[in-house]
Amino acid sequence: MRNTTKLKAILLMYDLDLSMDEDSCMTLTLIDKRNGSIQAFSNASYSTLIAKAYSFMMKELKKN
Repeated sequence: MRNTTKLKAILLMYDLDLSMDEDSCMTLTLIDKRNGSIQAFSNASYSTLIAKAYSFMMKELKKN
């Protein structure tokens, strides 16, 4: 599955914030639209961040 497809699915459930520090390490923060819970992931690779966020979203969906 492409990153854009994963990102579209993530954006249906979460607001997100993407930031980068001086060492080129990115942080992706997910904010749940329903309950406001926050989850953050850090990595230097955008693809890895999207994969982690998508995996987290799928686990959360299976819980409910």
